[in-house]
Amino acid sequence: MSHQKLSFERRGHTALLTINHPPANTWDAESLPALQALVAELNAERDIYALVITGQGQKFFSAGADLNLFADGDKARARDMARKFGAAFEALSSFRGVSIAAINGYAMGGGLECALACDIRIAEAHAVMALPEASVGLLPCAGGTQNLPWLVGEGWAKRMILCGERVNAETALRIGLVEEVVESGAALEKALQLAERVARQSPPAVAACKKLVQGARNNPLQQILPVERELFVDLFDTQDQKEGVNAFLEKRAAEWRNA
Repeated sequence: MSHQKLSFERRGHTALLTINHPPANTWDAESLPALQALVAELNAERDIYALVITGQGQKFFSAGADLNLFADGDKARARDMARKFGAAFEALSSFRGVSIAAINGYAMGGGLECALACDIRIAEAHAVMALPEASVGLLPCAGGTQNLPWLVGEGWAKRMILCGERVNAETALRIGLVEEVVESGAALEKALQLAERVARQSPPAVAACKKLVQGARNNPLQQILPVERELFVDLFDTQDQKEGVNAFLEKRAAEWRNA
């Protein structure tokens, strides 16, 4: 699953993906389809329950796109890259398990959009986050204009996107952009610890819960509540439902089969 600009390793039931494209861990026409393909492979790996994404080095999580790609104003290239960004991060958002971004430095533009596509974000104290596309005549085209307001509200989303405001880790925590701030160098360890907690949950139950939580963005309450009840009943078709309930009653750890 490894790619020249994406390093991959397994740690138990967790997949660890490191954006490895120095000096700023930018995304390009090769690494974006590679991310999309990797997520598809992980979705088929039944013993992978969580995905942790971080950046190589101590300065950048990811600086997003390399602006050299857009310097000549080529619309065909712009459309192709926008589609690649969208496909990759939408695939990441749809990962059946839990995705965690360990933000170990600057997360700018498409780099922040990558983190926004994850389920949980852990930021190091020195991290800086921004969607500065409008300052160079562009806009966030990989989910930023939609995912950011969902997390931080319309006002802060407009400050960051329309005013180009950068936020530090402390502010990001206060406005709900990240779920936790840790000391420098500790984001990956914390993210892996969270991933270990995911492994204690029933994988089919987690997938169903994630579908419902994300569905709250687009579905009226009266429509999603019946779906919630149906997915609850559907879990009774899984082996993990029986294993989970009986393990609890027998006071032992459940042994999940993701089936």
